[in-house]
Amino acid sequence: MGSAESEPEIWRTDPVTLRDVLLDSVAIQERLVECPPLERAWLLSLLGHDEEAIASGHRLLAEAPDRFRVLLVLAQAYQRNYQWHMAQLQEEALRLAHSLSREALARHHIGRRLFNEARYGDAAHEFQWAGDLYRTNQRHRLAEASYQAMERALEWDHMR
Repeated sequence: MGSAESEPEIWRTDPVTLRDVLLDSVAIQERLVECPPLERAWLLSLLGHDEEAIASGHRLLAEAPDRFRVLLVLAQAYQRNYQWHMAQLQEEALRLAHSLSREALARHHIGRRLFNEARYGDAAHEFQWAGDLYRTNQRHRLAEASYQAMERALEWDHMR
């Protein structure tokens, strides 16, 4: 298996919509066969199998000793299905963060949900907070991604 830099890109976050988009459905289908259960739930959602992803997420949540990442994946599946009230599981993940990196990740996810809800000012605030936390924790690439998302949210906020 090659390094992450040499692997082909099979998905990415669209810089305009801040939504994850599928680039190679065949590669994702192949990856589903042997990936860990949490990644499988996320990939199912990315493929548009939201109901199956949500059901899988709930099964994982019931048995997870650490609910943090499961809550984020499950919330993302709800978010992709425009079920904003259920996507607020991200706030529960935030309460379970217990580290700067995990808090930054949860805040970035919350920012993406708020952006999708057209709450651009609130989204920008969460992205800035996430970026600051990532920067404090020396996670510069992730900090830059959060700051870019903040700029996008501010652009949309000013267009209103």
